[in-house]
Amino acid sequence: MSDVSRRQVLKFGAVGAGAAMFPLSWTATARAAVAPPPEVRAAHDLALWYDESAGTDWLRALPIGNGRLGAMVFGNTDTERLQLNEDTVWAGGPYDQSNPRGAQELDRIRQLVFQDKWSEAQALIDQAMLGAPAGQLAYQTVGDLRLTFPGGAAVAEYHRYLDLTTAITGVSYRRNGVRYRREVFASAPDQVIAVRLTADTPGSITFSATFASPQRTTLTSPDATTVGLDGVSGDMEGLKGSVKFLALARAVAEGGTVSSSNGTLQVRDADSVTLLISIGSSYRDWRDVSGDHEGIARRHLDAAAGRAYDDLRGRHVADYRRLFGRTTLDLGRTAAADQPTDVRIAQHASTDDPQFSVLLFQFGRYLLISSSRPGTQPANLQGIWNDSLSPAWDSKYTINANLPMNYWPADTTNLPECFEPVFKMIDELAVSGARTAKAQYDAGGWVTHHNTDAWRGTSVVDGAFWGMWQTGGAWLATLIWDHYAFTGDLGFLREHYPAMKGAAQFFLDTLVEEPNLGYLVTNPSNSPELAHHPDASVCAGPTMDNQILRDLFDGCAKAADALGVDADFREQVLAARDRLAPMKIGSRGNIQEWLYDWIEPETNHRHVSHLYGLHPSNQITKRGTPELHDAARRTLELRGDDGTGWSLAWKINYWARLEEGDRAHELLRLLVRTDRLAPNMFDLHPPFQIDGNFGATSGIAEMLLHSHAGELHVLPALPPAWPNGEVRGLRGRGGHTVDATWRSGAATEVRIAFDRTATVNVRSRAFTGEVKVTDTGTGDAVKVERPEPDVITVSGRAGRTYRITVTG
Repeated sequence: MSDVSRRQVLKFGAVGAGAAMFPLSWTATARAAVAPPPEVRAAHDLALWYDESAGTDWLRALPIGNGRLGAMVFGNTDTERLQLNEDTVWAGGPYDQSNPRGAQELDRIRQLVFQDKWSEAQALIDQAMLGAPAGQLAYQTVGDLRLTFPGGAAVAEYHRYLDLTTAITGVSYRRNGVRYRREVFASAPDQVIAVRLTADTPGSITFSATFASPQRTTLTSPDATTVGLDGVSGDMEGLKGSVKFLALARAVAEGGTVSSSNGTLQVRDADSVTLLISIGSSYRDWRDVSGDHEGIARRHLDAAAGRAYDDLRGRHVADYRRLFGRTTLDLGRTAAADQPTDVRIAQHASTDDPQFSVLLFQFGRYLLISSSRPGTQPANLQGIWNDSLSPAWDSKYTINANLPMNYWPADTTNLPECFEPVFKMIDELAVSGARTAKAQYDAGGWVTHHNTDAWRGTSVVDGAFWGMWQTGGAWLATLIWDHYAFTGDLGFLREHYPAMKGAAQFFLDTLVEEPNLGYLVTNPSNSPELAHHPDASVCAGPTMDNQILRDLFDGCAKAADALGVDADFREQVLAARDRLAPMKIGSRGNIQEWLYDWIEPETNHRHVSHLYGLHPSNQITKRGTPELHDAARRTLELRGDDGTGWSLAWKINYWARLEEGDRAHELLRLLVRTDRLAPNMFDLHPPFQIDGNFGATSGIAEMLLHSHAGELHVLPALPPAWPNGEVRGLRGRGGHTVDATWRSGAATEVRIAFDRTATVNVRSRAFTGEVKVTDTGTGDAVKVERPEPDVITVSGRAGRTYRITVTG
């Protein structure tokens, strides 16, 4: 998106942006006597399904991905479209945008901020602190593979689906008396996209296939069964596109004939066909685009072509289920689940459809598995699915909300491997961010502001109002300690501790004393994207910065202690932490967003950044900080329930942390509307932003399990709408895997598997009655203590599982 468009979107908010960029809603009508197709029933309703093709509507197409390769599958019967992505195809190329004028003007900028001359400070930031270029680079599409089938009679008995239990999307229909089927998946083990075409009548499969792309490309026919698309990514921000890519598609047919000429593949009268798609990119890392894109594409294609389709499919399903199958959720089923998915979304507000919450929860897990795997790029603003050269907000990484939010469900819903690309990115940002720290702040350590891209840009972008936010890298660095809290992996902590230390070192070098209050503060910064006075966001020491730095400094101190290193540094960060401004309660009973009790001009703004201390942090808790807990609740009431899709998802997590399941569920229902979910269940800002999907999954997990307050709290925010249910495989900090069954709104059985020997407090409203605890391996009763009426203390051994049964 152009800078002008971005500024308009951010300034005028969701309604203006949505109206300009995407229709505010769509509609779908319930069908009479409809029933899910057999594939959906086989998946136990864990599938999206439709009785119409996507046509030309990208937001009706269904996403598949293996972390690196992605495709949107439209399910058309005349001209099928597979819109293709490879996660390293980004505009431009390696660059250093650090602006050396920043360090020269920093003292003057700080003086202006402390003098409340915010507009002057912003103007000087725009002159001296913006990176060169002042924007970052866009994630871009590879293009399409289009399959053209013979026309003819009308299609009957049509349906298409996306099976979340197998990560396979399929199409089935009847034409001229022949039943045609297609299924498509993106294989992580074999690094190809596979399309299988079959028919119940031999010799019925005829089609042509060719690539198309808005990039600078050339069509080729490398051999008699293959077509290719050679291309290079686009120019942007004055930087020449430098990522070379090669897409190949090969047809392996049983029966019939296959030929390729001038970039078009022809298949005639086949019994069945496996079409394999492979894409290679020259992107090695953020500094190097000299990779062998042709060799990568050909190597994966040749290897996959040497396997039978059933073997490819089996390897894909086994690999995917190893991740997806770890966590299950059952909230019951009503007849609403019989309708197509788009109908269920359209009528959700007026129907009882608890299973849709399960579908939404698991769809987010599916998207994370499909867009983020070890060795890939992290999931960006659209995961890996983008059909444009200039997508909204460039489909990059917005660190003040989007990127951390994408990974909120990674640990809690048992997908820690999917987190790996983020930690690799943090290590890379520590290098590029060190250049920015030195050039723009004359500081050690490293810094990243509110956005980054494939080239690990770290400077201020988009303008001072939005971009002058110092704590993007700090927030990312806090993820390292929190992930360690789940895994207990000292090797992981040792590997990434230098990035944590570098992030903290930057602030030890740059925090300054606020002249009136005496606290150490960031200056200049902002509370993300929100003005505190008309047209002024730049300030010193906003609440979110202080909360993030408190987590960063605490995490660094704990990590240094766990690793037995840096005793002096540990003392430094703890001393700096103690000089940060505490959270304050303002005149409206709310958490103050800034050091001073300013009232924001936009009271219903989509960001509620100053509640970071409630979630994802644990600085505000119901029992530990009751006054701040009440003030956080008041903050949410003042800001309002409605908002953009991702903002609603964030608020679901907030209300879950407040332990108000009914309110969290109300917001979940607000999210499931046609102006917030696309027909294919992509979350809409609008337009599409995937963080809303991941935030919804996280919010549902938070309604069922808390582990942020030094205990496991089971069913802390269970809404009345889910009176009976079962969840298995949620993860808690401290190395615990938790299952729970409940009836009439209260837990009846809880199972806790211990990764490591430890003692843990477990809280549940149901525990006020009698409970029995047994070791499931031995059947022995386990003695527990009761520090509170609804808390039991369980001492467990590594590798053992303990069953808590509510008996009275």
